[in-house]
Amino acid sequence: MLNRLQESDIKLLRVFYAVASCNGFTAAEPVLRMQRPNISAAIKKLEERLDLVLCHRGRGGFQMTKEGEVVFQETKRIFNAFDNFVFNLKSLHDDYSGHITLVLMAGLPLSMHLAVSKAVKSTMKKFDDIHVNIQTRLYNEVEHVALSGECHLVVSTYDMVKPESVTFHPVGLNVEGRLYCSPTHVLAKYRDTELPDNVNIEDYPAIGISGLSSANYIEDESRLAIQTFSDSFDASMSAIMTGEYVGLLPDYMAKEQGAALGLVPIANGSLFNFSHELFVMNGKNTRLNPVLRHCIKELSYFIAESQK
Repeated sequence: MLNRLQESDIKLLRVFYAVASCNGFTAAEPVLRMQRPNISAAIKKLEERLDLVLCHRGRGGFQMTKEGEVVFQETKRIFNAFDNFVFNLKSLHDDYSGHITLVLMAGLPLSMHLAVSKAVKSTMKKFDDIHVNIQTRLYNEVEHVALSGECHLVVSTYDMVKPESVTFHPVGLNVEGRLYCSPTHVLAKYRDTELPDNVNIEDYPAIGISGLSSANYIEDESRLAIQTFSDSFDASMSAIMTGEYVGLLPDYMAKEQGAALGLVPIANGSLFNFSHELFVMNGKNTRLNPVLRHCIKELSYFIAESQK
């Protein structure tokens, strides 16, 4: 079993990373500039080094094992951190080239994704030899990736106590939301009216979001009866649409996706309103060179413009 990484192991991990990212050996050939037999041999050697089966290949196509998924995620972290190291090292010599990693909170609206694409295009146009790796993370992971050095910048809402180790750049935009249910839920009939005095919101199971501040589930003397949690607003919306739960959702999600599903804002949207500020974030150890400063400025500008 592997006890320490050698240079040859790094090369094998890069092959596996490319194969896993491309979801197959054939698709990875042009990326790696290697032929399939050589790729297969490299994966087999890596499996021997790790004493693990990383993937199945055969008539059913390429499929990673559970162990392979773990190795893939850890490999992604290693290479992201290494790319960030190289990028920061180059910037010390006023060489602004290489890869930067931008993480977006999962579930952001299409308008913000389009704004991010404009900001990235602007950054790549200003700095000729810059490539941007855009990834998504769940809400409860964004603080960790900003701190860990896995990425340079994070675009996310944030409603918890802000850690001193993360720098927050306000975009000037708040994400508004409230309590929703499905059209089949018993509370859907109170779409346009307040809840009667004999209807207690605490009697209805609710779904929460992992990482979201518990203050979001308390309003005056009422508290949502959280029975289970999801890892994103998208997953929460799916649970809400079962008709078994009520839950908090951003208004943009209810408008863009929920309209077709008939999502209902309970009590005319007056219950458990929230307003989460949107930020561009970076860890205090991230060196904000001209590339990243320009990217932050462009992200702030285009995201704000997208909401007008």
